[in-house]
Amino acid sequence: MKTSLSILLPIYNGDCVAFVEELSSEAQLLATEVGLCYEIIVADDGSTDKLMQQRNEAINALPHCRYVLRGQNTGRAAIRNFLAQTAQYDWLLFLDSDMLTISDSFLPAYLERPESELVVDGGVCTYADSRQRFPGNLRCLYECAATQHFDARQRQQDPYHDFHTANFLISRSVMLRHPFDERFRRYGYEDVLMGKQLKKAGIAITHIDNPVVFKSFESNEHFIDKTEEGLRTLHQFRQELRGYSRLLTFVEGIHLKPVRMLIRLWHRLVGPLERRSLCGSHPSLRLFKLYKLGYYLTLTKNDKQL
Repeated sequence: MKTSLSILLPIYNGDCVAFVEELSSEAQLLATEVGLCYEIIVADDGSTDKLMQQRNEAINALPHCRYVLRGQNTGRAAIRNFLAQTAQYDWLLFLDSDMLTISDSFLPAYLERPESELVVDGGVCTYADSRQRFPGNLRCLYECAATQHFDARQRQQDPYHDFHTANFLISRSVMLRHPFDERFRRYGYEDVLMGKQLKKAGIAITHIDNPVVFKSFESNEHFIDKTEEGLRTLHQFRQELRGYSRLLTFVEGIHLKPVRMLIRLWHRLVGPLERRSLCGSHPSLRLFKLYKLGYYLTLTKNDKQL
């Protein structure tokens, strides 16, 4: 069993005190029972919400916990690299700060993995009643649909493509040798490229069923904004991400120029109505997929290969 662990959470304009308290309680129990040495570091990536920063200051009062304020926003990749460099132990557990655990043995499930497993992805899930608790929420619908298809057995069939940063354990030495690409400053795909880099380096990713759960979901409008930002990231790094994005593969498979032009025209004419519907109280996942396709194709208008 691993005897030391750095638990690392990046945060931006959020309150994660309850989550850290939960993790701290479990880690303290393990420290007493099996002598676990641990630390929990929360790094604030230049939040603009001062109230949230004040709330998170409570983390400093918890044993072996630190809340680190960063002066400016450096992006999703850089903040995780900073956490890895700051950590003092050989094993790093990265968690998204807007999650919760659902297992009483969440940490032991990682600590008991063989030392030979250098990267372990625990996965994410939603509550069984999430659709009832968050009616009409597009992110909820999206994540509930994804949860049905992403247990460990299914993720292990394509381990590098299905690697995500929300919940994973990694050897610190591996992380320092293969950090996140800090060109990824905006939302999306920094984890996808890291999966590709780990495959190239011959480092296996092991997927297990030890998920964290979404405690809440952003508004539909905010989720659409994030999706559009992610699509712009995908377009910016399309060369590096080739073969690691289903949408990119699909778009590159549309060889007929008139078809691409028709989809772009459709999005220009109907896209605003689609967006309004997706931001409403009855969003559709099918419409969401169509909107993403149209939005991305508008970004490719001047691409030479398309």
